Amino acid sequence: MRMQTRLLWWFGAFVLLSVFLWPSFASIVAIWERSETFAHGFLVVPIVLFLIWRKRHGLSLLDYGTDWRALPILAGTGFVWLLARLIDVAVIEQLAAVLMVPILVWLIFGLAAVRYLGFPLAFLFFAVPMGEWLVPPLMDFTASFTVFLLRLSGLPVYWEGTFFSIPSGDWSVVAACSGIRYLIASVFLGVLYAYLNYHALWRRLLFIALAALTPILANGLRAYLIVMIGHLSDMRLAVGVDHLIYGWVFFGLVMFLLFALGNLWSDAERPSLTEAAPPAFEVRKIQPASLTHETLGLVLGLLLLVVWPLLGIWIESRAAAEREWPGHQIASELVNWSPMDTDFSAWTPRFLESSATWRQDFAHGNERAGVYLALYGQGSGEMVNSEHVLVIQKDPVWRSIEQARRSVDLGDGMQRVTETRLKSTTQSLLVWDWYWTNGYQTSSPQLAKLQEAWILLSGQRLNQARIALYTPIELKAEPARARLETFARALLPRLEIHLRALTENRDD
Repeated sequence: MRMQTRLLWWFGAFVLLSVFLWPSFASIVAIWERSETFAHGFLVVPIVLFLIWRKRHGLSLLDYGTDWRALPILAGTGFVWLLARLIDVAVIEQLAAVLMVPILVWLIFGLAAVRYLGFPLAFLFFAVPMGEWLVPPLMDFTASFTVFLLRLSGLPVYWEGTFFSIPSGDWSVVAACSGIRYLIASVFLGVLYAYLNYHALWRRLLFIALAALTPILANGLRAYLIVMIGHLSDMRLAVGVDHLIYGWVFFGLVMFLLFALGNLWSDAERPSLTEAAPPAFEVRKIQPASLTHETLGLVLGLLLLVVWPLLGIWIESRAAAEREWPGHQIASELVNWSPMDTDFSAWTPRFLESSATWRQDFAHGNERAGVYLALYGQGSGEMVNSEHVLVIQKDPVWRSIEQARRSVDLGDGMQRVTETRLKSTTQSLLVWDWYWTNGYQTSSPQLAKLQEAWILLSGQRLNQARIALYTPIELKAEPARARLETFARALLPRLEIHLRALTENRDD
């Protein structure tokens, strides 16, 4: 097959990929636009094109051929894309969409082309906005590192989670202070710098490791310096927008020092606009395949590009209309627990894009407990989402003090729940929350997603609920846990009946 014909196949495949997977690529660009953390994504494609252009002389030496071995990989990636799209795992959906680009290069041009263009094709994955799962551990590290340095400096510190107080004022480490922006920017630049400036693999890996470790430690030091500036200035400096300015100036200085250090042990004279030819084993002649054999492989590849998006459209079209949730009926059916006319707590979780919600507080003598239910299903938002939280960052009243997984007795056996302690200036709450998917209950978001995928792929209607039970907590947690167990045993059997009835009605 002539090179011009092969390029036409590539153009056709790229057009199909862009059209049928457009929602995935559009979601990537939308995140670039709205998030400063991932604004570097706009640079990825130009950089990749430049890196490929540097290899232009070597590309002319390769021998190309359709490689059927790419077909099962393309099929598997398409299935993963479909699964991630159905259960709304955006990062996996986007990764699968981007992964199809090098797989198509493999299919159309052969394995030698993928090997020779390995780094530019791999660099495409920096276009995918990922890494936000690192925010909570980075926040915890920054808080603990800052508190450690403050105590080392002789300041008394009261510390709870990501909140801490010193004599001059109160501080908290929020998502913007986690250092995720510095970390992603540093790794992005570090990987590119290591590739262009080092030949030895161990040098490249060492510099990338330094590029990942340095911003984490530097962010902890930055947070400490900001707190000290605020403390020494009687909270006049580093408590507003200047706090962010100091952070970026400090980050710029740290990056300058990192790259200056990296330049000292570079084993390349300087980045060249061209690269050497591919190794001899990559330019060896391969046995030519028949035109029919090659064309058939390419046609199958194009079919695999479109079958999964079309299947996804068909599955998503089967969404059912939502039914009204019978909250008042459930409240009247509970034994020993009476619905309250006014809420005993002002706290409300943030569970977004649900098809319906139900909030009801109950009383049993002097004891108080409540339930918050958010319903989800096909056609509504996703139940498992990192933006669904019990307390938002920078909440003016509430904050999350402690969170852990716990096994509790809810009446029909032990059940895993996520137990969270919430605190305001006037009240403390103990909260248990978990996921319900067509009768399957779990506190694990990963297992809830897998169950959701199984239901959709098996052709069943999807019915989901995020359930949260809460009660006041005093100094000790055990009385509050016992109260929630008693409340759950009264509520959950009735709740289960109505949730299952909702599922059965959707199947009709």
